[in-house]
Amino acid sequence: MEKLNFRVDAEKCTQCDACVKDCPSGIIHREGTVPEAAEPAEGACLECQHCLAVCPVGAISVFGLKPENSLPLLDGATPSYQQMKTLVRGRRSVRQFCDEDLPPTLIEGLLVDLAHAPTGCNARDLTFSIVPNRKAMGTLLEKVITAIETKQKSGTVFDEFITDAVTAYRNGGSDALFRGAPHLLIVSPGAQEVCGHEDTVLALAYFELLAQSANLGTTWCGVIKFVADVVPGIRELFDLAPDAYFYAMMFGKPAVRYARTVQRDSAAQIRRIDIA
Repeated sequence: MEKLNFRVDAEKCTQCDACVKDCPSGIIHREGTVPEAAEPAEGACLECQHCLAVCPVGAISVFGLKPENSLPLLDGATPSYQQMKTLVRGRRSVRQFCDEDLPPTLIEGLLVDLAHAPTGCNARDLTFSIVPNRKAMGTLLEKVITAIETKQKSGTVFDEFITDAVTAYRNGGSDALFRGAPHLLIVSPGAQEVCGHEDTVLALAYFELLAQSANLGTTWCGVIKFVADVVPGIRELFDLAPDAYFYAMMFGKPAVRYARTVQRDSAAQIRRIDIA
């Protein structure tokens, strides 16, 4: 763990003890003028930065991170419930993409923001791998199709969707696997992840909302995970171990615009559990 380096600006501190009360590990205390975090307690720190975030006057720095470099959470700075409601109801799986690459700076910005998605025990041991452009996606498609064909020759029977996609690609160059998406995000957990599968899916869900709020199109790419589970060598294309878990999402500039949300209220299966 990086050195805690817990620092309090005594001139700013109002002794409200918000940091003491909000520390999940309980390693911050105040007996004198300002709060302290004892050096021996550093090993219990979750590196959550709650102390930096909760201080109302910006008096606390930690890990060498200064409060003035954080985004202020002012009234109106985050989306309203109505805005989030519209985003959640209005997001669609996009299967029509413009024939253009996204700026690398935009992709990098999305991934830096994605690093703030929650992980179990704040492990933060996820790798975000990107297929960076249409050319690389075309190469990936060819390799995946070839790998499927090789497996078919050995007697493996695939779902009809997969076999039809291979036929459509070989007969006319049609891409029914990646839908012509210019980019692919692969999220994989590392050895430090306590909830690797869950955190992978959480990260992709957060990425989808980030991307769609930036007017990008996204589609969960279950097909590459399905193929990788059956066809040897697919994970290696992403520099993953043969048994490594991952999931993926296609994204890019959408070539379609939806005019309204769909109507799925009746699909909510709601139960009330009263604990006596």
